[in-house]
Amino acid sequence: MTTSQQNNPLHGITLEMILNHLVNYFGWDELGRRIRINCFISDPSVVSSLKFLRKTPWARAKVEALYLDVLAGEK
Repeated sequence: MTTSQQNNPLHGITLEMILNHLVNYFGWDELGRRIRINCFISDPSVVSSLKFLRKTPWARAKVEALYLDVLAGEK
C-alpha cells in the first residue's frame, strides 16, 4: 500500500539529497552554525557527514527538520 507514505514530505528523498541541498543552500560554515555537530564544522565532507548522520538518529532528525524548514521557505 502506498497510502502509508502519502503524507510524508521526505518520502523518496535520500539523506544524501537532503545534505547536498542544505550544503548548496547554506554552505558548510552556515550549516555548522545552525546544527552544531563536528562533521559540519571540522573538515566537512558529504561522505563523512553521511556516515555520521546514518549512525546518529538525533543528528539526522535535526538535518531533516532544517531541510523541511528550508523547503517551506522556498514555496
